[in-house]
Amino acid sequence: MPDPSSLRDSTQIVLPRRALDGHRECLEDRFTVTVVETAEQYRIIGSPVEIKAASDYLTRNGVAVA
Repeated sequence: MPDPSSLRDSTQIVLPRRALDGHRECLEDRFTVTVVETAEQYRIIGSPVEIKAASDYLTRNGVAVA
């Protein structure tokens, strides 16, 4: 059985709230993802393929994705 943390890493990106300034609308328009807001962070949730593409997009636009 796969490790739950490895599955979670391939299906979500967690970023501080300020990291998506100016990128959230484009991210939601270009990719099939759900953006969940909490008080301190955003969780971008999607399929592994969409998360990889969204991560590449964010990186190209100067957002540090760990």
